[in-house]
Amino acid sequence: MKQGLSLRVSQHLALTPQLQQSIRLLQLSTLELSQEIEQMLDDNPFLEKDHETAEREEYGLDRADAVAQDDDAATDTVPDSAPEMPMDRVTEVAVDNSSSDAEPSLDGVAEGWEGDGSVDFSPDDSEWGGDAPARNNNSSEEVADATELARSQQSLTDFLHRQALSLRLSETDRAALRFLIESLNDDGYLEDSLRSLAETLAGDDEEQLEELEHRFQMALHLLHSLEPTGVGARDLAECLSLQLKVMDPQDEEAQAVRDVALAICKQPLDMLARRDVKRLVLAVGDTDLRVKQAMALIARLEPKPGRRFVDVERQVVIPDVLVTRQGLDRQGAPKFRVALNPDVMPRLRVHDIYAGALKSAGKGEGHQGLQQRLQEARWFIKNIQQRFDTILRVSNAIAQRQRNFFIHGELAMRPMVLREIADELGLHESTISRVTTAKYMATPYGTFELKYFFGSGLGTESGHNASSTAVRALIKQFVANENPKKPLSDNQISDMLKEQGIDCARRTVAKYREALRIAPTNLRKAL
Repeated sequence: MKQGLSLRVSQHLALTPQLQQSIRLLQLSTLELSQEIEQMLDDNPFLEKDHETAEREEYGLDRADAVAQDDDAATDTVPDSAPEMPMDRVTEVAVDNSSSDAEPSLDGVAEGWEGDGSVDFSPDDSEWGGDAPARNNNSSEEVADATELARSQQSLTDFLHRQALSLRLSETDRAALRFLIESLNDDGYLEDSLRSLAETLAGDDEEQLEELEHRFQMALHLLHSLEPTGVGARDLAECLSLQLKVMDPQDEEAQAVRDVALAICKQPLDMLARRDVKRLVLAVGDTDLRVKQAMALIARLEPKPGRRFVDVERQVVIPDVLVTRQGLDRQGAPKFRVALNPDVMPRLRVHDIYAGALKSAGKGEGHQGLQQRLQEARWFIKNIQQRFDTILRVSNAIAQRQRNFFIHGELAMRPMVLREIADELGLHESTISRVTTAKYMATPYGTFELKYFFGSGLGTESGHNASSTAVRALIKQFVANENPKKPLSDNQISDMLKEQGIDCARRTVAKYREALRIAPTNLRKAL
C-alpha cells in the first residue's frame, strides 16, 4: 500500500472547561447556584464576597438616567416599596392598552412594547454584582421575607413535644411517647408497627420486646389524645375515625350521622373514594340520605393532620425575575419593568490583596498554579454575569411576547414554543430550555416558572391559535361556575369551548382537566 500525505479541513465543537462551567451554571436553580458559589468561595482563595455598599452616584438613580432608553423611561421613578435595582439589569417595557376595555383575545397580539430587549453589561473582570444593593436589616418597617417566615414555623414534632410536657408521666412512659412522636412522618402518620419499633430497641430479647410493645401501646393512646386530632394514626381509616370520635353531636340525628360515618370508615375506603352510595347503604345498613350526610361529614375531615406543620422552607420559591407595573406612558399604555431580583444576585469580586501579591511576586515555584486559580475566579465571575444576562434577556423576550398576560391574566396567554425565543435571541433551543427550568418570574398575577409561559396552540375559527394555558384557564372558569348538582361533563365543556371558537376535543378536555387536578363529573356532583 502506497503511503501519502493529504490536507483535510473539518469543523468540530470543543467544549472548553469555561464553556462547560457556563452551561452548568445556566441550568442551576437559585438554591443550587448559591451552593455552587459557597463551594467556590471555599475552594478558591482569589474569590471573595463584596460586602461594600455601592455608591449612589455610581449605581443609583443618577446612573439610571444616564442609561435610560428614552425620555419617558428616564423620568420614571421606582416606588419606595420596590427594591432599588441597577438599571443595566433592568428593562422597562410599555404595552399598548388601547383595547383594554374589550374582552381579552386568546390569539391577538398587541403592539407597542417599547425597548429592544437588550441589556448592557460593563463590569470589569475584578468584580461583579456590587451594584446589587444589600438588604437593610436594621429597618423596623421592613417586612420579613418568606424564608425567614418559613424558618420561624413550628414543626409537628415540636408542637407535640410541647403538649407532652403538660402530661404527668413517668420517665419510661415519657420516653416511649417521645420515641413515637419522633417516628411520625410529615403527614402525622405512624407508618411502622409498634412491634417493629420495639424490635429496633429490644433486639432479640423477647421479654424486653413485649414490655416495650406494651409501653408503646400505652404511649399511642396518649399520642391519639394530642392535637391535631388524628395524629399517630396507622392508616387513613384510623385517622378519620379518631376525628369522628372526638366530635360532640348536638342532637340524636347528628349522633346517628356520626355513627354511620364511623361505620363507613370500617369499610373498604375505595367505596368511599368512588362515592358508591348504593354499596355503602348495603354495607352499613342505613338510609340513602344518612349515608350521603355521613359522606359529606367525612369530606370535611383532615386526611393529613400534619399538613399545616410541614416545613414550608423547602417549598419557598424565590423569583429570579421581577415584573412590576410602572404606571402609564404618554399614550396611556401600561408600562412594566422587567428586572433581576437583587436578592438572588451574588456580590463577588477577585481578592485585591491576593491578586496584587501574585502580580508583584516573581515566577517562582507554584506561580503557574496560583495564576490558574486566579483565572478560574475571573472566569467564574464572568460566567455568573453571563448567566444573569441570559436570564434577563430570555425573560424580557418572554414578557414582550406574553404582554397581554400582564394585563388580562392567563386567559390572554398566547401560544409560544422555545424555538421562537431561541430564534429571536440567536440562542440554541437547549439554552432556552436550561434558562427556563427552575427559574421563576414574579408577576402581578403571581410567581410562575418561566416554562409556564410556553404552551402549544389549539386552532380557532378565526384561523389563529389559542394557547393551551388559556384553554385550561377557561376550563377552570367553567368548572368554578358550574351547578354543583349538575356538574359539566367533558363533552359539555368541549361544546362550550367550541362556542368560544376553540376546537378542543373531549379527550383533550379530559387531559387538561386531569392536569388541573379537577375531579371527573361523578366526583364533583354534590350529594
